[in-house]
Amino acid sequence: MADCLFCKIIDGTIPSKKVYEDEFVFAFMDVSPLSKGHTLLVPKEHVANVFDMSSETAAKLFSVAPQIANAIKDAFEPAGMNLLNNNGAVANQSVFHFHLHFIPRYDENDGYRPIWNTKESEFTSEVLDELSAKIIANLNK
Repeated sequence: MADCLFCKIIDGTIPSKKVYEDEFVFAFMDVSPLSKGHTLLVPKEHVANVFDMSSETAAKLFSVAPQIANAIKDAFEPAGMNLLNNNGAVANQSVFHFHLHFIPRYDENDGYRPIWNTKESEFTSEVLDELSAKIIANLNK
């Protein structure tokens, strides 16, 4: 896609700090990192989000994810790691080319704090039964 930031990074129009590349995926350092080693993994095929991604593209991308994660782990020895993907504007996606963040975590006070505001009282066992049935009904459509 001609105006996509990540497509331009993949084709070399915009420079990046590449850490991995194969026929299907490209990994590079985030230019606004949350921590030391913050890396992005993207499919070379322009896919806006996970909803538009084929199973084949996902398999190729996610087959590389453990290799990237372990390289970051071996290089920097973080205490943990968040894998993050934002899908759609309401989920804070800012570049509309699927990307998976690898965010190494070094301690609990490192500045990154995903916020979970659970709604356990709304989602009773009965409600979860209904919701899971709807998901199951829509699998493999």
